[in-house]
Amino acid sequence: MAEYFAHPTAVIDEGCKIGKGTRIWHFTHIMPNCIIGENCNLGQNVVVSPDVVLGNNVKVQNNVSIYTGVICEDDVFLGPSMVFTNVINPRSAVNRRDQYLRTLVKKGATIGANATIVCGNTIGKFAFIGAGAVVTKDVPDYALVIGNPARHVGWMSEYGHRLFFDENGIAICPESKEKYKLENNNVVKL
Repeated sequence: MAEYFAHPTAVIDEGCKIGKGTRIWHFTHIMPNCIIGENCNLGQNVVVSPDVVLGNNVKVQNNVSIYTGVICEDDVFLGPSMVFTNVINPRSAVNRRDQYLRTLVKKGATIGANATIVCGNTIGKFAFIGAGAVVTKDVPDYALVIGNPARHVGWMSEYGHRLFFDENGIAICPESKEKYKLENNNVVKL
């Protein structure tokens, strides 16, 4: 018996590995050879293309498309109707299946509703991609990016709060009280 839950309307192709405690909801399709970690939640009408890797505790909201080449580390949040791409120059009449680019979403990152992540980029750990943003380049750890194309407008804590740095380059998350340091345009948790 499976150690995960799949709604009767979900389709799970052969060769997939799905972790304990994961939940897969209505009309979701998990294609061959995917690896999905423990305690993930895949909402309604999600498509997970072949060979995708999702870490533990990944939350995928409704209507998300995760295409071949995507790797999400642990604790990633994928907002409603966001989408990844996997070919930089698609054409219907040209087969580019051997040209899929890798997209890496690092631990704890959040991607907002209706955002688009252009393939071949890395989303840094605990980065925050605003709703509707179009990411066309790498996003640093803890960065907040918004708009089309996405532009870097600030920094976020691991709890998802905007960080404001003092004259010494120190910020404190209002919820967790954890401290962060901004140095050389990089943020580290102290």
